[in-house]
Amino acid sequence: MHIGILIPQFPGQTHIFFWREILALEDLGVTVTIFSTRRPPAGIVSHAWSDEAMARTVYLGDMSATDVLGGLPSLAWGELWRQVGKEGVAVLKDAAVSAPAARKLIREAKARGVDHLHAHSCGRSALIAALAHRAGGPGYGLTLHGFLQDYGPGQPLKWRNAAYATIITRSLMEETAEALGNDMPDRTVVQAMGVDTDAFDREAPYVPPEPSQPVRLFCCARLNRIKGHEELMQACRLLIDRGVDVRLDIAGEDDVGGTGYRTRLEAELARLNLSAHVRLLGAIDANAVRERLLDAHIFVLASFAEPLGVAYMEAMACGVPTIGTDAGGVPELIRDGVEGVLVPPQDPKALADAISRLASDPDTCRALSVAGRARIVEKFRATLGAETIRDLTAEALGTHA
Repeated sequence: MHIGILIPQFPGQTHIFFWREILALEDLGVTVTIFSTRRPPAGIVSHAWSDEAMARTVYLGDMSATDVLGGLPSLAWGELWRQVGKEGVAVLKDAAVSAPAARKLIREAKARGVDHLHAHSCGRSALIAALAHRAGGPGYGLTLHGFLQDYGPGQPLKWRNAAYATIITRSLMEETAEALGNDMPDRTVVQAMGVDTDAFDREAPYVPPEPSQPVRLFCCARLNRIKGHEELMQACRLLIDRGVDVRLDIAGEDDVGGTGYRTRLEAELARLNLSAHVRLLGAIDANAVRERLLDAHIFVLASFAEPLGVAYMEAMACGVPTIGTDAGGVPELIRDGVEGVLVPPQDPKALADAISRLASDPDTCRALSVAGRARIVEKFRATLGAETIRDLTAEALGTHA
């Protein structure tokens, strides 16, 4: 079985879980060709495996004049115009932009013997897969990683002919079914992306903070307003003002490599006078993330509405007591008071209170360390996602996995 995996702007700073899944698929005996829409900005290429991944990736944005000038692939024009009538010309614009990449995808997939394509996004990657399939390219499946409305127009066009789809949470499944109706593939399952629970583990037991030492906090997420970094900084200011000494490291970079939202966070750091307590580490490798996690007393990510959260999974797999927000799909991963602590989003005071409670309760910290690890091992291993894609693809091809 030969599967093409299509990932936008690969490898990005949060793409470790895609790489794990690709390796897991290969361990299962699947041949994998990696496709991507374009190369990432240099400032967010941070992983030890990035060079290997980029060398293996076919970039659809690197195209020939024939691809650029060839126009839209063969397409049921009536289907496209019906969608334009429902959503407006944005659908047509996206199709025109995606068409050259679809032409290259058809050619490259055929040359490499790709049996089936899996698009790990419901944005333009899904549209490229859909256009290519309608023009004679391989069948395809989709994974929805977030809220459907965040992935642009033309969703019925993207989903209608997919052989299958996976969606990372039950709540997203329900919302998507309501939005798509009969355009949703009959074979659609809930399957989260996972983490390598062998790589993200600890050799020594977790040790809670001592009353006499600073509380070490760690956050790992791309620098974006919705990730709640500003609220986390404000919570740190509240804790310091209460006499709780905290040291926060934030790993991650903005989407343009450090000249975008990062500048706003740097200004907020200065405004809150936190330079001695908070550090912006930039994009760091997965091994460095693991080292920071093992050194941390508490992991905190204050996203406004995380669809699920691989960063939470990595922290919990490493046995780090974890604080998240009671929004999006996070409650499907973390049960409040069982595997971690949930607080309302955009609430610095609630966040500060939760950090303070954990920092002063070593028994709860130890219990969350053990329960969090067990939760990830049971439900969110990286191999589960790879097995699901292999089995669904085999079913679509009519072969045995």
